[in-house]
Amino acid sequence: MRTTGPVADTFLARLDSEEASRLSPLAVRSSQTRGRLVPEAPCGLRSPFQRDRDRIAHCKAFRRLKHKTQVFVAPEGDHYRTRLTHTLEAVGISRTVARALRLNEDLTEAIGLGHDLGHPPFGHAGETALDGALRERFARGFRHNEHSLRVVDVLERDGRGLNLTHEVRDGILNHTGPVTPESLEGRIVKLVDRVAYINHDIDDALRAGVLDVTELPEAPVAMLGATGSARIDAIVHDLVETSDVAGDIRQSEPVAEAMLALRTFLFERVYGQGPLRTEADRAGFVVRSLFAHFCEHPDDMGDDDGPPADLATRVTDHVAGMTDRYALRRFEELLMPFAQAEP
Repeated sequence: MRTTGPVADTFLARLDSEEASRLSPLAVRSSQTRGRLVPEAPCGLRSPFQRDRDRIAHCKAFRRLKHKTQVFVAPEGDHYRTRLTHTLEAVGISRTVARALRLNEDLTEAIGLGHDLGHPPFGHAGETALDGALRERFARGFRHNEHSLRVVDVLERDGRGLNLTHEVRDGILNHTGPVTPESLEGRIVKLVDRVAYINHDIDDALRAGVLDVTELPEAPVAMLGATGSARIDAIVHDLVETSDVAGDIRQSEPVAEAMLALRTFLFERVYGQGPLRTEADRAGFVVRSLFAHFCEHPDDMGDDDGPPADLATRVTDHVAGMTDRYALRRFEELLMPFAQAEP
């Protein structure tokens, strides 16, 4: 296969020159990446961060996101968000912010595409249940950001991993939690992840009838806007202007407080409340039951083509990799045998 030619031979030099003139001095230049865990020859048609983006978009864990819950457990409607649609929405907003601030859009996109690869089935209810099961049986916990890094480092490509760049791995690992990503591009994804889910979770809750628009808190809605698109637009403009002045990824205090008020409202009125409490309890029971069953019957996990690991890690990898519908199907097959016998 031909991998050289006038375009390929000059691509990286032209890219470096173009980024030097276009990107902010605060951006991560493609030529300045700290590299991969396993060194690789450069590609003649893509930057290192473009290659990471493509590897993530083509991996199995990314495809499974379309059947992993955002808020609602295995929803019947076609218009509710999944982990995949959340990821794409977060990436779109993040790229807008990165472009406005003259930061590296390819790096931002790669981090955004990979940030939730390690999320277990059933959204946050599934994560809470898996974390509790691990702590109870093995005295260790589960965090989806840490598992996302394990997915790209170890589990994909039959145990070889995706061999991503340091900057993308850092952004994936630290997109949530107390540690701040090293790059401004990673910090964009960390903040925009919250911007995206707060607004689209309100939208889904309104669609499901869990909320009425009149119940939304007045002050943050008055400041940010009456619709999800208006709120995102207001937040993004504030984020870009405040960050440009600060030389970091920042929000103004009033907008940050309004966002926090909306997030608090969601936790008080939507997540794990009313009809969603029943769904969260159901999801948690399925995850805990599957985890316990596979710990006692590891052969039921089927062919284990993953890397060698202890029992706790193997079961965690298996359960965390499930989609909502696959977890429900395995629960019925393994733990509800009489359901299979019904005519």
